[in-house]
Amino acid sequence: MSTIINMFLFGVYPYVALAVCLLGCWARFDLSQYTWKTGSSQMLRTRNMRLASNLFHVGIIFVLMGHLVGLQTPEGIYHHVITTENKQLVAMVSGGIFGMVCLVGLVMLLWRRMTDPRIRATSSFSDILVLWLLLIQLLLGLGTIYASTSHMDGAVMRVLGLWAQHLTLMQPTAAASFIENTPLIYRLHVFLGVTLILIFPFTRLVHIISAPIWYLGRRYQIVRQKSS
Repeated sequence: MSTIINMFLFGVYPYVALAVCLLGCWARFDLSQYTWKTGSSQMLRTRNMRLASNLFHVGIIFVLMGHLVGLQTPEGIYHHVITTENKQLVAMVSGGIFGMVCLVGLVMLLWRRMTDPRIRATSSFSDILVLWLLLIQLLLGLGTIYASTSHMDGAVMRVLGLWAQHLTLMQPTAAASFIENTPLIYRLHVFLGVTLILIFPFTRLVHIISAPIWYLGRRYQIVRQKSS
């Protein structure tokens, strides 16, 4: 039974999440273009907004890029410049630094949204949910760094890379088998990461893939005066 659950969570669920993400983004942009925004609350209160936002965005961009490069680069390529052990050390140090930068910014943003009455009143359920999920995911990610200190040989990072690469190669059975015996904190981190992909189209996270050029082609917004 555990093998079946593992196969679904780490072999099938990622494809389900990606399909929902792609179709959901397409449907939202096609049917509800004016909801495709960050919904910034800066006009409601500017105090610490710029600092918190900059810390969060700088941190999350480097963390995401590190995950993408680290997971999708095959051993045969990165071994030309770095060993598996040193790759893990670099990932731990850089991930720890930018993870903490991101954490500080995220906590500031979350505190602001939860404690300011005006901002809280204008926040949707998804706005609050995604911040809490990002916080949990970030704490799990920092927790994996601590867990990695007990095995500095890079074996777990190698396994996680094989999982991601086999998913990319459309080999879900092999992918799920690689991750099955990894420590729980890594699997929780992966599962929540996939879940964030699943809910991506239904939250303000869609602004990540936005470009200003899209606004040139969207339909006009009709504004009417309120009748007396």
